[in-house]
Parts: sequence; C-alpha cells; structure tokens
Amino acid sequence: MTAAQGQPGPPEKRDTLTDPTATHPEWGYDVLRRAIDAAGISLWTWNVDTDAVAMDARGYDLWGLPVRGALTFEILSEKIHPADRNRVGAAFAATRAVVGSYEIDFRTVHGEQVRWISARGTGDDVGIENHTLSGVFLDITDRKQAEEGHELLAGEMSHRVKNLLAIATGLTRITSRSSSSIEDMTRQLMTRLTALDRAHDLVRPLPGGQGRTALLGDIFTVLLTPYDDDGAFSGRIRVAVPRMGVGQDTATALALAVHELATNSVKYGALSVEDGTLDISGTMEDDMVQVTWTEQGGPPVPKAPETDGYGTSLLRQTIEGQLGGSIVRDWSENGAIITLRLSTARMAG
Repeated sequence: MTAAQGQPGPPEKRDTLTDPTATHPEWGYDVLRRAIDAAGISLWTWNVDTDAVAMDARGYDLWGLPVRGALTFEILSEKIHPADRNRVGAAFAATRAVVGSYEIDFRTVHGEQVRWISARGTGDDVGIENHTLSGVFLDITDRKQAEEGHELLAGEMSHRVKNLLAIATGLTRITSRSSSSIEDMTRQLMTRLTALDRAHDLVRPLPGGQGRTALLGDIFTVLLTPYDDDGAFSGRIRVAVPRMGVGQDTATALALAVHELATNSVKYGALSVEDGTLDISGTMEDDMVQVTWTEQGGPPVPKAPETDGYGTSLLRQTIEGQLGGSIVRDWSENGAIITLRLSTARMAG
C-alpha cells in the first residue's frame, strides 16, 4: 500500500550535521542553552531592513544595556569604542555580501571600562529568514588583554635589549681607550657588565602593572658586597640611604656610577688599603635625593686631578645626563668625599 492510499510514508530524514537532535533527540532547548551558557556565548539577530536587534540576557549584560525597550544596531553603535565604530558599522553593513562565515573583534565602552567583543555570523544571506541575520557575541576581553600584555612585554624586551646594546657599545669604547692591554680591557669590561647584571637582578615588577623598580639601598649594598666581603674589606662599608624606589632604567645607570666609584676607591682610595672605610649616606631635599660617598683612611690625595679619566667621564655623563643630577668631589686629606644629587622624578624612570 502506498502513501497515496492513506498509508504513512518513510520518516523524514534530518541532516545530522546541522541538526544535533537528529542523532540525540534528548538534546532539547535546555541542554543546548546550558551548553551556550557554559561557552559564554550570547545569541543575537539583526533585521537588515528595520535595523532591529534582539539578544539574549547574556548579550545585554555583555553590552552593559538594560533589558528594556526597542534595541537597534544604532543603539549598540553608541556603546562601541569611537575608534572602532566606523569599522564595525561598515563590517555589519557588508555582511550580506560576505560569502560564508565572518568574524570581527571590537571594543565597547562601559563607563571607564573597555571590553572586547567578537561578533561572529554567516553572511551572503545564508540561512536568512524574514530578512534577519543571526550570530553570536563572545567576550574576548581576557584574551585581548593577554595579547596586549604579550605585545607590551615584547616591546619592553626590545627596548631593553637596544638599551643594553647601546650601553655595552659605549662601555667597550670607553674601556678600550683606558686599557693598557687586551687582558686589562677584558677584565674592566667584564666587571662593568657584571655590575649591570647585578642591577637588573634587583629590579622587580610592581603590583597592579605599575612598572618595575628596585630599592636605592639595595643597589648600593648588592653592588658593593663583592668589595666588602673580600678579606680585609669585610665590614668596612656602611650604607644608610632613604628607602625609595628606583626605576629599571635608573637602576642600570646608577649601577654603572656605583661601579665606577667603587673601582676608583679600590685603585686609589679607601678600599685600596687595609684600614680604609667607606660610608654612604643619603637625605631627601625637596625634589632631590642627596647621596654622600665618604672615604676615610685611604692614601692622601695631594690635589684634585687636572683632567678626568674615561671612568670619571662616564660617571659624570651618567649622573648629569641620564639621572638629571650633579656630582661634586672634595679631595680632603682624610679621603675623597663625593656628593651626588639626583632628581627624584628621574629616579622613578
């Protein structure tokens, strides 16, 4: 007997690729809704003729809109970041001409908060019903922030590498001029580079993404430890400076300055003899921090040098140029007294 004779025909076939309930009839609305919620997906429709937009509750929350009144794409556009608004409007207007699926990422503004949304759908009028397109919104704020963090880190690393290469080039040039042999140049250059390495080890990130800093006292203490722990030097170096943060660029520059001062002291000053001592003290004065490097018990210095050596030139360039400060030397009979005045604003850089 045929269907035309009143008997039922074969059951209608359903596409198992587009209709999951064809193979899992138990997958009703509630199951699919829970899956959508678990994925953090918001569903939306857009009538291309009337501009009317409909979203589920998650969509209203994602856009920061109250669930009331008529909603249009024009209203949504007011929430889009001004820098992305024209781009998103043009993209949505062109969706009917897009063959296949499309995706666009953009920013929305919620007061002072910026949120990233990814809109995804199918263009070229595929599956369109009653002049209405449909798609999903995804909150991709965390992913975008992670990407921005990676880009920032890459940029910071590039900046730091360039700075280090420039410093290494300058140190090599200065050291080559003041060295008496290849061995002497190697030794001087390695100790200066080691000082930079110690300074970078001190720099730590601040909470809340506020940058990176080290403590002023730690810079002096750590960089001078090799001299203080060397046999007869033990316990002869005292550091008492204000507790303040030093930015990573400043830490590098200050490390070079401390290294040059210590090198001069070991060669010609208080740390070149068994009874010499070194006292480093500091005070705050308005927008400046003053650090006094006082050596006692070293060999007498009959008079100040008439010309600066390369190490002294490097020290002056560092203090005055990079740190926006000044350096004053007093060649007293008891030992050198070197006063550094540093800008607190520069110190944070």
